Amino acid sequence: MNRLLAVVLFLTATILHAEDGRLAQALDAEARLDSAQALRLFLQLHAARPDDPFLLQKIARQYSDLVVDQSDAAEKQRHARLALDYAERAAALRPDDPVNLLSVAISRGKLALYSDTRTKVQYSRDVKDYAERALALAPDYAWAHHVLGRWHHEVAALGMTARLVVRVFYGGLPPASNEAAVSHLERAVALEPDELAHHIELGFALAATGRTAEARAAWERGLALPSRAKHDESAKHRARVALRDTAP
Repeated sequence: MNRLLAVVLFLTATILHAEDGRLAQALDAEARLDSAQALRLFLQLHAARPDDPFLLQKIARQYSDLVVDQSDAAEKQRHARLALDYAERAAALRPDDPVNLLSVAISRGKLALYSDTRTKVQYSRDVKDYAERALALAPDYAWAHHVLGRWHHEVAALGMTARLVVRVFYGGLPPASNEAAVSHLERAVALEPDELAHHIELGFALAATGRTAEARAAWERGLALPSRAKHDESAKHRARVALRDTAP
């Protein structure tokens, strides 16, 4: 029995060591923005630990980040759907984790881009709901403020006709304002001043309130920061276009 126990403990330690190495490789690939390699490694770990909410959320993020790399709409939609599936599984297993809740918000927002109008409206409501739930658990969660700021800005940008159609046919959307967008994004910047996306999105919210000079300053601050995340370069492109379009 003692020999058998020793063998079991040895094998367990060996497996755990191998998993730790694979996890380190997966996190390194994610940091290098190699989402495809990170996804492969996280899926391998998931096969051994199918109910690990951390791995489920990481898989969701890789699928979400890979949407932009797909060449056709069907593949973009498939990756967005997989991202949402894994995010929802992580949130179901650990609903008290704000990262898991925000992952659902982001995934539903991304899938909404490839959905019919009714689904877009429902997912838009869900984005706000899940981001607010994440913020209730972690009031200083910068990315929850970021997501809510973007939500307010994008919903506030809908014209009166679009709002009327949404209200009459799809039940409407919660109230939104650019002032709320600015407030949330300013908080995100204060919490994470080195995240360029916070500055750039704040710039767009400020511009929507007519504060053009402050918007240009926010875009310039964002552009001065190094790109570190998957979507940083596309955010910088939007900022450069906005600076050109608002040039004095």
